[in-house]
Amino acid sequence: MYVFISILILVICVLLGLIVLVQNPKGGGLAANFSGGTQFMGARQTADFLEKASWGLAIALLVLSLTATMIIPRNSGTTSNQQNSELQNMIDHAKKPEANFMAPPVTQQPAAKTTTPEKGTKK
Repeated sequence: MYVFISILILVICVLLGLIVLVQNPKGGGLAANFSGGTQFMGARQTADFLEKASWGLAIALLVLSLTATMIIPRNSGTTSNQQNSELQNMIDHAKKPEANFMAPPVTQQPAAKTTTPEKGTKK
């Protein structure tokens, strides 16, 4: 279903691009070719059709895009769930640092001096 909607979105994008390119912002474009008043689709009807078609395709593109985000395939495999649970276990069982801010700082005791007889002295 997701692939079908994606293809439909691409088709609508192409059609919308073509319709926008056919229009002329000053009222010319495709409508300028039909200048006769006795024709079935005169200049005004062509401009109205192109405008309505562009609005309709834009709305269809919006609706299909929102629909595609709702039905996008989610990764529901066991590997991702297993990795998530392993990570959660590691976080839960991590050793928390034991900080006692009221205890005095620990200092190292100096090493005991060993005395050696000096040179030239008798024992």
